[in-house]
Amino acid sequence: MAVTSLVLIGVWLTVVVWLRGALQFRRTGGAEIRFRDPPGTTQWWAKIASSVGFLTLVAAPIAELAGLPPLSILDRAAIGGAGVGLVVLGAALTAAAQFAMGTAWRADVNPDAQTTLVTDGPFRWVRNPVLTGVATTFIGLALMTPNPVALAALAIILGGLQIQVRLVEEPYLLRVLGKDYAAYAARTGRFLPWLGRLR
Repeated sequence: MAVTSLVLIGVWLTVVVWLRGALQFRRTGGAEIRFRDPPGTTQWWAKIASSVGFLTLVAAPIAELAGLPPLSILDRAAIGGAGVGLVVLGAALTAAAQFAMGTAWRADVNPDAQTTLVTDGPFRWVRNPVLTGVATTFIGLALMTPNPVALAALAIILGGLQIQVRLVEEPYLLRVLGKDYAAYAARTGRFLPWLGRLR
């Protein structure tokens, strides 16, 4: 599964990162990602955690190819197959959610930018369907090469996503969109329907 995992990582990067970024650049003339967050800020830490987690996740299949054995409890063909299914499902959800955002999609939070509130498509059910799709993809990748490196990567990535959403994006959206976002967040789950609604 290690080679398949590496191929799927390449496909995911092409579709979800490169292609979506290229479409956004073509529409707006900007990449919508900032590389100048002051070190030590919350957004800086979220990016560090997500980057380290992703690179560690890429290292997991490489470690398997180098001889690192999988965790025996997770070393099952059915679990690996479920992982492939989750990768495909997660990538599809990510791409669909990015598409549903239209020009409101951003790869990053620019605290000085205005944005619009998107509440249709997959955003009817969860506030962060893009990141739900990303998490689903990365859970699937970890199941495809279930070694300690993959599980560590998954923990780091999921922690980074929580920091980004709870401490960066939600305060920004509450500040910029005010009562509209507060009402939306009170009725819509954070990553899964009904779970993580703001009170």
